[in-house]
Amino acid sequence: MKAEQKKKTVVGILAHVDAGKTTLSEAMLYLGGVIRRVGRVDHADAFLDNYALERERGITIFSKQAVIELPHTVITLIDTPGHVDFSAETERTLQVLDYAILVISGTDGVQGHTVTLWKLLERYNVPTFLFINKMDLPGARRSEIMNTLRSQLSEGCVEFPLPGDEGREQAALCDEELFSLYSEGKAFSDANIASAVTRRSIFPCCFGSALKLDGVETFISCLERYTVMPEYPAEFGARVFKISRDEKGARLTHMKITGGSIRVKDTIPGNEDLGKIEQIRIYSGAKFTAVEQAQAGTVCAVTGLVKTRPFDVYGAEKRAPSPVLLPVMTYRLDLPEGENVHEALSKLRQLQEEEPELHIVWHERLREIHVQLMGKMQLDIVKDMILRRFGMEVSFGQGSVLYAETIQDAVEGVGHFEPLRHYAEVHLILTPLERGQGLVFDTECPEDALDRNWQRLVLTHLAEKTHLGVLTGSPITDMRITLAAGRAHLKHTEGGDFRQATYRAVRNALMRAKSVLLEPYYSFTLELPRESVGRAMTDIQQMGGQIQPPEDVGDTALLTGRAPAVCLADYAEAVNIYTKGAGRLTLMPDGYDVCHNSQEVIDGAGYDPRADLENTPDSVFCYHGSAETVSWDEVPRHMHIPFVMQSSREPEEPSRTVRREVTYSGTYEEDRELQRIFEMTYGQSKSTFLPRRQEHIPTAEDMLERTDVSDEYLLVDGYNVIHSWQELRQIAQESLDLARQALINVLSNYQGYTGKNVILVFDAYKVAGAESIEKHGGLFVVYTKESEIADVFIEKVTKRLGRELKDKYRVRVVTSDGLEQCITLAHGALRVPASSFEQEVEQVTGEIRRAIEGRK
Repeated sequence: MKAEQKKKTVVGILAHVDAGKTTLSEAMLYLGGVIRRVGRVDHADAFLDNYALERERGITIFSKQAVIELPHTVITLIDTPGHVDFSAETERTLQVLDYAILVISGTDGVQGHTVTLWKLLERYNVPTFLFINKMDLPGARRSEIMNTLRSQLSEGCVEFPLPGDEGREQAALCDEELFSLYSEGKAFSDANIASAVTRRSIFPCCFGSALKLDGVETFISCLERYTVMPEYPAEFGARVFKISRDEKGARLTHMKITGGSIRVKDTIPGNEDLGKIEQIRIYSGAKFTAVEQAQAGTVCAVTGLVKTRPFDVYGAEKRAPSPVLLPVMTYRLDLPEGENVHEALSKLRQLQEEEPELHIVWHERLREIHVQLMGKMQLDIVKDMILRRFGMEVSFGQGSVLYAETIQDAVEGVGHFEPLRHYAEVHLILTPLERGQGLVFDTECPEDALDRNWQRLVLTHLAEKTHLGVLTGSPITDMRITLAAGRAHLKHTEGGDFRQATYRAVRNALMRAKSVLLEPYYSFTLELPRESVGRAMTDIQQMGGQIQPPEDVGDTALLTGRAPAVCLADYAEAVNIYTKGAGRLTLMPDGYDVCHNSQEVIDGAGYDPRADLENTPDSVFCYHGSAETVSWDEVPRHMHIPFVMQSSREPEEPSRTVRREVTYSGTYEEDRELQRIFEMTYGQSKSTFLPRRQEHIPTAEDMLERTDVSDEYLLVDGYNVIHSWQELRQIAQESLDLARQALINVLSNYQGYTGKNVILVFDAYKVAGAESIEKHGGLFVVYTKESEIADVFIEKVTKRLGRELKDKYRVRVVTSDGLEQCITLAHGALRVPASSFEQEVEQVTGEIRRAIEGRK
């Protein structure tokens, strides 16, 4: 069979530390013809442990790949770290696997980290084979191990090769398709079993000793028989799982091609700003082969790309679940004397690219560099890496846990940013989520209130920043942040305005919310002598932890549960002392939960959210032509959009059955307040605020002579309405002329039925010169001068009408432009949002229809 026709699969190998994972990798590479001699971890010559640090310490720190060519299959084998401190590297690898091999020690069985790895495989939906290693050692009992696997991992764990009828029956009970064949007395084909494995109904379990090559060849045969090559789409797709640098410093982006193909000198479709691919490398150990093209299913490393990050997806590929293994400890990093802090930060950022869980943080207020890590083992490795890579001999301060903050109830926050010639207002609703959900961003803001492009920008600004809570300044988590309302200005709004408004809205909401401090928890497995169980249970309870009833395992007892990480961090030393070395504690990060000593931590942090000027909850408003900062608790009195949440708003008026004109979404009291603010800024307005209805309605010189005028003027910003009403917006996508004519027809009917003086304004439509005024029945349509926009014309008309006919008419202006509403309000006009006016027009249209039907 030709190589091009071979099945290609990507298989990752995972295990708890010391289960023999690297030994199995060496055995598979040897039997697959990749290496001529089996290397060993203790001999520091393993093929995949090719970094000096790994060989010195005898552990796998970084994930590496090798390519094994079997008779019918090409396996890309990815070796992953086994130590819990480097488990984030393992999690990043899971997103590109077709299958996984979980190695379990036959003498130690299922350990704490084994269960964590199993849960990760389940989260990423990776079909899994199990190799039970070290079966040559005393204490390894096959039947007991199978019972443990089925009870602690899955009932789908089945011994392979299938041991006769008993094995076939066990497999049939795990999968409906196999059960149907078994009940009909039919044999299982390899394809039948492979389908069950892919569905994660069955997890084949093979036994052996990797060190002695016992059972490894059978295991490889099992992999080849019961795996299938995924079907990849023709459209390009890729998933990044790792960033590294080669010995010459070239930046490598490790990715799996999940659709189509990519060639040298290509750019990533839709992401051309990332750069051009200079080289495509297929690694096998420390060596690589350069190729011109990478097809779907290939795991490769490419040079030439910048700003790529692990978990990035491109093309048609969908984003993987958010990582669950995150750092729980933070350490202050102390630089050597005389080292430039900014140059050091630039170097450390390179490490963060390669190991994103490091989280290099610069605390401006403290003038300190902090590094966030998984544990002490990783701390030693990072220190060594910095010395080898950059020649800096750094030290670390005392570690502390990483806290987080969330909220107890939903709350609405407001951010307003309006220095001179800038404008943006954002309303965000923060809703608490279940633990471990992280941050979710959404929008429920109508597009007639805020254009879709501005809404996308707000969501981008929400995602680009680590937002800090107000209790200790820790990152927020476990909440949904929804854009509920927003406002921009046609001329003065820039992208940076919404960044400022968005950041301030988040902090404003947090200041108004009841915040909850969270701390990281560890799940633990504690094996110890039975006489030490009472001491251990007392300790865990005093830590504020949760513990399951003890289990007897031979001559020892097994305790499992979870407790605050800060309490368990150094508990292994205590266990070693009171059990005289007979106890073993295994820890694994288990998310965040309510802090057991919140007030103590808050008092110790001494964080003042008002003093954190980089994360301010206050807003900026424009008064007397200059910017003025308004305290967060005073912002609701000055904001331009009313609260969206019912609990935050004033009670609405009871609904009425008769038709009424919709003037605005707020109350008269709100408009009085707006008028007061306007007059404080710009002086007395030209007419009284409350509308007056008089019989005598005079004409205006800039309008055609009227013959049938009413006691009201209605000015409509045409293009604002077209882009606000869904039906008109859809028409405008095909033809703006048709949308404009449709609005003219609708308002002609409205004017004819209501008898109001309707002036419809379109801006910058005609050639340069004076504005053009046309009459359609009783409707006046104004096309402004080429250089004049609609809000300027409307302001001019309302100002003139207010000056000449003060207190003798009512004027309403239909627009969703916030500043235009405010300006026309000062001239005595009532503000009407485009969406509200649409409801009024629909009511009138319905009355016209019913009147016509009544005359038939």
